[in-house]
Amino acid sequence: MKLTHERAIELHGFNNLTKTLSFNMYDICYTRTREEREAYLKYIDEQYSAQRLTGILQDVADIIGAHVLNIASQDFEPAGASVTFLVSEAPIDNPASEIFEESPGPLVESVVLQLDKSHVTVHTYPEYHPDEGISTFRADIDVSTCGEISPLKALNHLIRSFETDVMTIDYRVRGFTRDKDGYKLFIDHEISSIQNYIPDDIIELFDMIDVNVYQEHIFHTKCKLKEFDLNNYLFGYKKDKLTPDEINEITERIKLEMDEIFYGKNISW
Repeated sequence: MKLTHERAIELHGFNNLTKTLSFNMYDICYTRTREEREAYLKYIDEQYSAQRLTGILQDVADIIGAHVLNIASQDFEPAGASVTFLVSEAPIDNPASEIFEESPGPLVESVVLQLDKSHVTVHTYPEYHPDEGISTFRADIDVSTCGEISPLKALNHLIRSFETDVMTIDYRVRGFTRDKDGYKLFIDHEISSIQNYIPDDIIELFDMIDVNVYQEHIFHTKCKLKEFDLNNYLFGYKKDKLTPDEINEITERIKLEMDEIFYGKNISW
């Protein structure tokens, strides 16, 4: 059944479909020495502290029109942070037509949407390779809603909030709601790919692969930066400080790290 804003379905009770967006981003850096690694981890902790992450999630709540009920945040030692929002919705009197369309969501300046009871969380994971000079920062963000609005509308803002080399994005609709005659609805909007919720200017920057299970309403998209500039992966210096052999070796290590994260398996072992 094709559902659009022109064809509203009268429900029995409220829309209790659960829609969950899981957004994972990875930032990769080459740190030659212990001092460089510690400086990188300190930089990440400052850039993505619990306070900064709280601001990002507040923007997400604003974009999807959520009322924040409670905030729990914590910075961890030696590194990492977590923030959790419990949110609720205001009634949807005249939902915007774009909530039914496959398109990138609004940024903070153009808030038009509301959503049902839900939560928004973020957890960060700085880590490093024991002996190969690779440091990696990962942020996991979950936006879970109950009702008409898809949390995919927050994806546009989330991607722009982080410096990202590799992204993995999951979206799933769970449960069912009923129309007034008792007919089950297992999804209430059309979706063919998560990519349809990513702006064109961002799509142009990444190689993307979809792995979707349409009959189960499960959608997965993996993204890896196309362009590679070694200067973007060095911390505190530029590649002109390196020999040609060092440039080649470091470039191979970083690209291998990106490929392993993108494909989800060890390639070099």
